[in-house]
Amino acid sequence: MNKKIYFLSDAHLGSLMIENNREHEKKLVDFLNTIKEDASEVFLLGDMFDFWYEYKAVVPKGHVRFLGKLAEMVDMGIKVHFFIGNHDIWTFGYLEQEVGLIVHREPSTMELNGKTFFLAHGDGLHETSNGFKFIRWIFHNRALQKLFTYIPPRLGIAFGNQWSKSNRKKDIKKDYKYQGENNEILVRFAKQYSEKQPIDFFIFGHRHIILDLQLSNKSRVLILGDWFCNFSYAVWDGIELRLEQLETTV
Repeated sequence: MNKKIYFLSDAHLGSLMIENNREHEKKLVDFLNTIKEDASEVFLLGDMFDFWYEYKAVVPKGHVRFLGKLAEMVDMGIKVHFFIGNHDIWTFGYLEQEVGLIVHREPSTMELNGKTFFLAHGDGLHETSNGFKFIRWIFHNRALQKLFTYIPPRLGIAFGNQWSKSNRKKDIKKDYKYQGENNEILVRFAKQYSEKQPIDFFIFGHRHIILDLQLSNKSRVLILGDWFCNFSYAVWDGIELRLEQLETTV
């Protein structure tokens, strides 16, 4: 049996905007359970947690079934890659040391079964807003990240969860529809990047839309959707790359 490679993103586990987080997590864990026998690698492309911050001896409450399933898959020999998003930036060793994940803090270009993939969450790529760039700089600044550790976990994690909830309320007001090849930021990034370096497949999260677009230069762009509304993912078997949803093929 040929092993497959899976890509998913934007589960936002623990979100205060999700009515039943236990059922939400269970749906994701059940999916991982169905793919563990035929998966060689799994790529989690950001925002799997709605908020994640690791103190030296404290991690956010919950997610034990998800983390346990990932650890089981790692123990089975499956490589599980974790790309930080804009909600789960602050991981400092726990996911690598305790769960066994391969953590990526930057976009990554790699060859998978003979094809070249550019993989990223997607935030910050080709972004022109100065306000967004400033907020992103704050979140990624190591000195400011260290300062946050002086806030007691009970307050710090509560603050982070409320910030994520506020951000999600703003996101709900956005129009999550494809903006067109000339206006979609991640598509514009892919078009410009592929002019400099040949890429077979670009795969992103972040935008919460499902998109499979063939560019004129033979590169293909996939935006994964999410795992709390669309329940969508991509799978690569070495021959065909497909975008799928639970019980429905896109």
